[in-house]
Amino acid sequence: MPVDFIDSNVLLYLFDETNGAKREIAERVLTSALLEKSGIISFQVVQETLNVLSTKLPEPASAEDTERFLEKVLLPLWRVMPSAGLYRETLRTQDRYKYHFYDALIIAAAREAGAARLLTEDLQDGQKIEGLEIVNPFRAGCDPI
Repeated sequence: MPVDFIDSNVLLYLFDETNGAKREIAERVLTSALLEKSGIISFQVVQETLNVLSTKLPEPASAEDTERFLEKVLLPLWRVMPSAGLYRETLRTQDRYKYHFYDALIIAAAREAGAARLLTEDLQDGQKIEGLEIVNPFRAGCDPI
């Protein structure tokens, strides 16, 4: 079964009180990823998500709620850890495709994990990078599952 790499922006729409449509899509993506074991994330996604949940939301989550999200959602999906090889591939991706460092790190992590798709709204929808397809799950007409 192909797996999807889920970027932090998708996860954070679970907490968006202003956009019900995107929140619903994020819920479907996450439910499928957890039930079917078809989604993966990296350490970077864990860090970004925890930071936003605990400090940047209009009403930041409590430490207890943030830890619960870590245990129930982030840890079961977390597969990619930092390594020298990952950073080397990040630098090559950054140089070749002209992405900013942290975007290149997400792409390199998704490729290292063997993901078929990278679900994100922050990169070029439809672009293929060495077997990895970038998909904006919030694009009209997209079925992210």
